Amino acid sequence: MRVADFHYELPPDLVAQTPAPERDASRLLIVRRKTAALEHRHFRDLPAYLREGDVLVLNDSRVIRARLRGVKSGSGGQLEILLAEEEAPNVWWVMLRPGKRVRAGTPIELVGPQGQPAGVSAVVLRKNPDGLCRLSFAGAENILSRLDTIGEVPLPPYIVRDAPPIDTDDGTRYQTVFAATPGSIAAPTAGLHFTDGLLAEIRQRGVQVVCVTLHVGLGTFAPVKADRVEDHRMHEERYELSPATARIVAAAKADGRRVIAVGTTATRVLEHVAALNAGRMVPGQGKTRLFIHPPATFRVVDALVTNFHLPESTLLMLVSAFAAPGETRGRELIRDAYAEAVRLRYRFFSYGDAMLIL
Repeated sequence: MRVADFHYELPPDLVAQTPAPERDASRLLIVRRKTAALEHRHFRDLPAYLREGDVLVLNDSRVIRARLRGVKSGSGGQLEILLAEEEAPNVWWVMLRPGKRVRAGTPIELVGPQGQPAGVSAVVLRKNPDGLCRLSFAGAENILSRLDTIGEVPLPPYIVRDAPPIDTDDGTRYQTVFAATPGSIAAPTAGLHFTDGLLAEIRQRGVQVVCVTLHVGLGTFAPVKADRVEDHRMHEERYELSPATARIVAAAKADGRRVIAVGTTATRVLEHVAALNAGRMVPGQGKTRLFIHPPATFRVVDALVTNFHLPESTLLMLVSAFAAPGETRGRELIRDAYAEAVRLRYRFFSYGDAMLIL
């Protein structure tokens, strides 16, 4: 399959720059796989589509303030640093912007959000073929302990903020209300629509709400550079499936009850574990580079809550696969659903509206 098959046109003004005034006020597009029927609701209507015995699976990873600012020692050139993957304490693979002219050995002095010296330095150890730089930090026992004071919310580049950003609201809204385990450098955005009240209502309907953890990294949002879908290689991302969640999901599958994944990240954890263990839910932790695209099949997930995703992204490919498991026609179903969303001016991407695929 061609990556270009997953392209679509999106008016720039439909890229959501701010969240909805209330989390559950976002719109919700219902997509029925068997009939291709579409329904237009709001996210607070989600409980009406759930039933007693369902299992709703959330990703409880917490976003860290992974965007840092620095200046090159000597030249004073300004750099933006996005932490991508921890290799060891104070040793990280990062994305640098601008990074083309940065060479191994370049020293960097970090500054806080308002430009004040942070007392932390870094040196570029090397660059890899993907354009990432390996940095070693000094001046802090662990750079993670300083992120709350010198880091910024790692909003995606299509959300435009002043520099330095005033991100008080982003610090709250670019985080799910159930976030628990720090480690993501981007939000698991399907979960952003939930409120504590909505989750309480869902539980009152007899739905079991459980969590997995997948720390969102480059595997989720790195662009696909290959021409053929099958040639793309995902970056690894860390996950954990707890014994309690494994037991509850396994029982639901044995009883024929629905498992509803909130987001592509929760989906990938469940399907990775199932693929690794002949369909069984075995608790544990590790790394996954599972790439789900048409004509993939699904062993665990029966319904999917998701946002509207970037053209030609791995997320859009996963959603297209879920729209018609084992076939390729899911591309057309999702393409038509997205076209309808554009026509009705749904809001797209991280702070945008949501979709429920049944």
